[in-house]
Amino acid sequence: MTGTTQVASAKTHRATPSRRNITRNGSSPGVPRTRGDLLRRATPWLFLLAPLALLITFTYVPVGNMVYYSFTDWDGISPDRDFTGVDNYVQIFTRPELFRVFFVSFYYLAASAVQIVIALYFATVLSFDLRFRNLFKGLLFFPYLINGVAIGFVFLYFFQDGGTLDSVLSWFGAGTGHAWLGDPASANTSLAGVSVWRFTGLNFVLFLGAIQSIPGELYEAAQLDGATRWQQFRHIIAPSIRPVVSLSIILAISGSLAVFEIPYIMTGGATGTSTFVIQTVKLAFQFNKTGLASAAAVVLLLIILLITWIQRRLVPDEKVDLV
Repeated sequence: MTGTTQVASAKTHRATPSRRNITRNGSSPGVPRTRGDLLRRATPWLFLLAPLALLITFTYVPVGNMVYYSFTDWDGISPDRDFTGVDNYVQIFTRPELFRVFFVSFYYLAASAVQIVIALYFATVLSFDLRFRNLFKGLLFFPYLINGVAIGFVFLYFFQDGGTLDSVLSWFGAGTGHAWLGDPASANTSLAGVSVWRFTGLNFVLFLGAIQSIPGELYEAAQLDGATRWQQFRHIIAPSIRPVVSLSIILAISGSLAVFEIPYIMTGGATGTSTFVIQTVKLAFQFNKTGLASAAAVVLLLIILLITWIQRRLVPDEKVDLV
């Protein structure tokens, strides 16, 4: 009897599922047993269907088509597309008139450095308790809210001969008959200055948000220790906003290579102000060389990705923990 009881007890123990392997609703973990479990697991993927479909349709598919067109001689109109291999890419790097436009980006890269410095300065100053600081915040961010086409037309009259700039300079006895948009050096400098005026507000808001997220106890402790404003910036603000500064540098470099609105409206790319994007647009829609324009766009994309990768390797993200 005792042996029979032990065997039956062992069979019963083996047949009974372990309590650790049973969920509250009686099913094993990892195995949905009811329709509710299936629906609950599928719900996140159902919400992702619409954004994924839009992302693939309007981003990855056009990029794939652009890469395909870059290996053809398509004119953008004809249904015929002849495969040309890497001939379009060879033209971009061997024809000086196509590659020279990259040097115009250095003007905007220098302007981006200036606007980052200006935005960081004002974000630091206005993060402290000052009178009328909300007014100054609005004044700094307001240019970024204006449409780029409107800004182009406004500054087109600002820099024209006898325009607003010449009138203001004449008040101080410095009026000249210089054509600000008449030669490549002054034209690119003027256009880069317009970009500083427009985009400083964006960097200012990014920096100000990062600075205001710093715990106030750190400032109080620094003031008790007798730290000056510069020491607070150096030891508290600068380390805390390093990831945001890194993001601003990436945006500045990519934006310098992809400038379009302001020079296109103000000069149309004349007098040596044509940027890489303006040239690409003209190749596609003015000269009907969509294949060559697609290759130029691919080159620009690869350059931006390469610069971003190098920047991320040189300045990796670090977790900032000051508390």
